[in-house]
Amino acid sequence: MTFPRLRFLAVALTLAAWNGRASAHDGPEGHAHPDAVAKASHEMAQAATNLWAALTPEQQKKAGFTFKDDQRYDWHFIPRPRKGLPWKEMTAAQRALASGLLASGMSQRGFIKAQTIMSLEEILREMEQGKGPVRDSELYFFSIFGDPVDGKSPWGWRVEGHHLSLNFTIVGEKGIAGGPIFMGTNPAEVRQGPRKGLRVLGEEEDLARKLVKTLNEDQKKKAIVSADAPKDIISFVVRKAKPLEPAGILATDLNSDQKALLTQLIASYSERLRPELSAQDLAKILKAGGVDKVGFAWAGGLDRGQPHYYRVQGPTFLLEYDNTQNDANHVHSVWRDYEGDFGEDLLKAHYENAPDGHGHDEKK
Repeated sequence: MTFPRLRFLAVALTLAAWNGRASAHDGPEGHAHPDAVAKASHEMAQAATNLWAALTPEQQKKAGFTFKDDQRYDWHFIPRPRKGLPWKEMTAAQRALASGLLASGMSQRGFIKAQTIMSLEEILREMEQGKGPVRDSELYFFSIFGDPVDGKSPWGWRVEGHHLSLNFTIVGEKGIAGGPIFMGTNPAEVRQGPRKGLRVLGEEEDLARKLVKTLNEDQKKKAIVSADAPKDIISFVVRKAKPLEPAGILATDLNSDQKALLTQLIASYSERLRPELSAQDLAKILKAGGVDKVGFAWAGGLDRGQPHYYRVQGPTFLLEYDNTQNDANHVHSVWRDYEGDFGEDLLKAHYENAPDGHGHDEKK
């Protein structure tokens, strides 16, 4: 049995287990087992508190925002001036604690991807020789929204810089939302130097291309929505994402092997986050009808090196991938949750159920 098949079976078993847990609860808090959510919530809060305590008052002013600050929604993936506390201004001890906060939201593979994306700035700087924007692997900014110590009031955190935006919202032990989650790479493939051959998001590209190439002609007519790829992900940085048209080919029109590839592709995005959050996202998909409600759309060339784009979407989520810039060697990819980005569904339930005067005070 091949590794991809083994992985698919593992994903399927995880989905089934978490679907059983999710069906036993109503509302957003039912998306993951309460014990798992509480554990993840505690670990994030502890990591954020550890970092906060190590910062100077001046650094805290840069890193800290109220939970309701509009800055929480001001996310982007381009090189631009940012608020927050940059890695560049941290001591070695503070950087270790900041890494701990980042790790508290990610899986091991997601953490490695995030740090490797940061490191690509050094390669870009060498390639561009000062002709492009400022490239600096230390210009990644950490922000904390609200008070992680409180334990009851909602809070959140973000790590962001060029080609990376990781947004988390925590509502006590009731729920955690990871999204929007953006990862990009330039170069998508390092083609020279000691790191030649590095493809941080190679799996996301290869699985999708393998899927589209297994389609027969009738299936391709549904799945390939354009001969030309769009110049960027279509959802871009909108605050609230929504399904795109056309949806492409539905999973009900795929054979079992093709469905397995589609499932692996979805998992490659969800598994960027720590297992509790990944399982939560996958359980949402199952609760909304499973993979049969999911569509796959492709645009652009089918061969590696050609500009291309794809999206996968269902009743609860949208993921997009675009590789068109810099001679199709520059990737943008994102996972969006229609109701869960920035914790919207969790916050709605929290405020509806909170007693008068509780859970609405903001700190920092």
